[in-house]
Amino acid sequence: MNYGLPLLKALVEHFKKLPGIGEKTARRLAFSILDMDGAEVREFAETLLQVKKSIGFCTRCGNLAEGELCEICKDERRNGTILCVVERPADLYVLDASGQYRGRYHVLHGVLSPLDGVGPKDLNLERLERRVREEGIQEVIIATNPSIEGDTTSLYIARILKKLGVKVTRPARGLPLGSSLEYVDRGTITRALENREPI
Repeated sequence: MNYGLPLLKALVEHFKKLPGIGEKTARRLAFSILDMDGAEVREFAETLLQVKKSIGFCTRCGNLAEGELCEICKDERRNGTILCVVERPADLYVLDASGQYRGRYHVLHGVLSPLDGVGPKDLNLERLERRVREEGIQEVIIATNPSIEGDTTSLYIARILKKLGVKVTRPARGLPLGSSLEYVDRGTITRALENREPI
C-alpha cells in the first residue's frame, strides 16, 4: 500500500511488526489512528512512550514492574514456598488470571534454543537458583510452553533444581503441544495446574 502516502505506509509497517498483526489488520489500525482526533492520538503516543520509559523488570522475579519489585512480589498474601517458572511475563499473567495459583513466579525471558544462539547464560537462571536456595522454596512448577525448546528448558532446569532437594513439577499435559500459554483458556490452565506432575 502506498497511494503516495509514505507516512501512512510507514505506520502500517510499524503495526505489522507486532505479533499476530498482518497487512489487513495493520491497515485497519492505521486508518483507526487517522480517525482519532488530535488529542487522542497525542495521548496514545504519550502512553506508548511512557510505557517504554517507565516499565522495566522486577529485580526479584523478572516480571514487568514500574519500580524495583512487581505487584506479585510485593503481595505478602502469596504462598512463598511455591515458585512457578514461565518463559515470558505474558505467560505469568495468563496463569495468574486462572485464579488457581497463588504462589510466586519467576520469568526466564526466553527458552534454551541453541539454533538461535540462546544458551543458559541468556536466561534468568542464575537468579532462579539463588531464589530456590535463599527463599525456602519447596516446590518449583516449570510452566514453559509445550514445545521442543520449552521441554528442553524444563528438563535442564529440573536437573539443576533437583540437586537442591526441591520438588520439581510441571502442569499436566492437558495443554496442547506446540501451543503458547498466552492462548490457552482459563479452564485448561486450571486443570493443568491442579494435576501437575513431577519432572
